[in-house]
Amino acid sequence: MTKTKVSDLDWQNLGFAYHDLPYRYRAEYHNGEWQPGELVTDSNLGLSEAAVGLHYGQQVFEGLKAYRRQDGGVNIFRPDRNAARMARSAERLLMAGYPEDLFVEAIKEVVKANQEFVPPYDSGATLYIRPLLIASTPDIGVHPGDDYVFNIFVTPVGAYYPGGLAPTAYVTSDFDRAAHGGTGQAKVGGNYAASMLPGEQAHQAGYSDVVYLDPRLHENIEELGSANFFGITKDNRFLTPKSPSILPSVTKFSLLELAEEMGMQPEETTISINDLDKFAEAGAMGTAAVISPVGSITHQGNKHVFYSETEVGPKTQALYDRLVAIQYGDEKGPEGWAVDVPLD
Repeated sequence: MTKTKVSDLDWQNLGFAYHDLPYRYRAEYHNGEWQPGELVTDSNLGLSEAAVGLHYGQQVFEGLKAYRRQDGGVNIFRPDRNAARMARSAERLLMAGYPEDLFVEAIKEVVKANQEFVPPYDSGATLYIRPLLIASTPDIGVHPGDDYVFNIFVTPVGAYYPGGLAPTAYVTSDFDRAAHGGTGQAKVGGNYAASMLPGEQAHQAGYSDVVYLDPRLHENIEELGSANFFGITKDNRFLTPKSPSILPSVTKFSLLELAEEMGMQPEETTISINDLDKFAEAGAMGTAAVISPVGSITHQGNKHVFYSETEVGPKTQALYDRLVAIQYGDEKGPEGWAVDVPLD
């Protein structure tokens, strides 16, 4: 694949796509320990056809972003939370987790190496960062691997949803995103593979994405496609689902703090699909989506409209503005949220 050049990119019309940039970070685990990692130029991973990660799903990943500040510097947002979540995901799959302190330093190193690809301030684009951990041991038995590859690549991206910060329509699904007691709280590839069919069915029916309900009762909201759900009630509470099969989103926990800062009452709780009337506004939240307003949810043929199908609610807009201002360094946020990448 031909390496991407800065001159190839249209910062205003990037879309959410992969670009093969000059550098990525790679480290390998052998004989019970991690070998020193380094920047490499090869975007291909050399894996055996019998690699455990390919056959039995022993693979986890993360997603975070780098932001160009107005002064020309670069921020990454809460990388320590991604490092900790990847470690928990690895533990769930009996993998050798990459050390959290080295994870953060590796993120800085690969962003710095590709710094010319961090989109300009005010372009609406960011540099997406994808850490990946996969079992490379060749084995045809169902056993945890003994060898692992840790890889971080980056790619400039535009908005995850083409409409940007605009309300979209969602629909519930009879499919489950993850099992109760399964791997829902781990960021593993299998969870996303399972979401492709219901997601495609929703798209073909004219919806932006799927609302997944709890796998036991199919009554309570879990997640929205590839993002967490939030609702702002008419009495100013910021509610988001709590469940053992939901991925703990870095964006969600950030917005819980910001909602409290902005005078709302934040809470993780059970949210019934039958209680949508109590919400004045609703949205999806995640690293890729940031915040995407939910205009409506259709359940069993009944359509519920929140604030508007065409306009962003004022509190959703305020949360978005505050979060993005922190990420880009325009406003000061809680300690440790915006982490500078030394570019020297």
